[in-house]
Amino acid sequence: MRLTSTTKYMLLSDKVVFLTGGTEGIGLECAKIYSAAGAKISIISNSTQSINDAQSKLYGDGILYLKADVSVAADIKQAIAETVAFFGRIDVIHNNAGISNPSKAVHDTTEEEWNALFDVNVKGVYNTTRFGIEELKKTRGNILNTGSLVGDIGQEIHAAYSATKGAISALTKSMALDYAPYGIRVNAVAPAGVWTPMLRVWSQQQPDAASIENYLDDIHALGYCPEGDVVADACLFLISEQARFITGCILPVTGGAELGYRRVINQTIQEKSDLI
Repeated sequence: MRLTSTTKYMLLSDKVVFLTGGTEGIGLECAKIYSAAGAKISIISNSTQSINDAQSKLYGDGILYLKADVSVAADIKQAIAETVAFFGRIDVIHNNAGISNPSKAVHDTTEEEWNALFDVNVKGVYNTTRFGIEELKKTRGNILNTGSLVGDIGQEIHAAYSATKGAISALTKSMALDYAPYGIRVNAVAPAGVWTPMLRVWSQQQPDAASIENYLDDIHALGYCPEGDVVADACLFLISEQARFITGCILPVTGGAELGYRRVINQTIQEKSDLI
């Protein structure tokens, strides 16, 4: 059951959230629910078009849009400074920006592709923490990272991407220990499949694109691949005071996909045995 608008408002009243990758997919759904929960939001994107599109979908006061690349230190240093100048504080840093290309094994991945994945998915967390941690110390705020289930279980022809998400999990736990003395919590969400623009592009790059929708439904034990709002609800919980004694947590938002992968494999084995 989704939270009511009244309940949502109480969760983030007067909080300031620095949200990277907040203009589409999971990030856009997070921006919607954070705003409904009473937060002021600084939304970071490296795309002017994406910012323009988000502005047509997000309503209400208290939203600042900043064009910046999370992989560029100077951009994030400036974005943190502009956020503080505009809102006066930062209570939450949500590291949601990420890329997934290419769909390749390690030996087929170019150095440029490898570096791009790590620069955005991992260095982005480094940059926001490096330039934002002093603000979080002032507010005893928290950090939320968007990871992925594949960082734990791996994924075929996605070695570099899986490696970045594994790094996110390790970073989350280490950062939770480092910043606990300051009252700063650090957590991550780990979705499986979620229908976002990035996933739709990814689905067309797969060897059997025609069957990918059924595959994505099947890997989730609950029987369907969700939209980004299910992840946003979990994110809202983790950055709110309701999760005030939770840190270092990698929260699966998977519909049981870690079980569903086995279900798909077992089904395939059964189909093969039927042919013997």
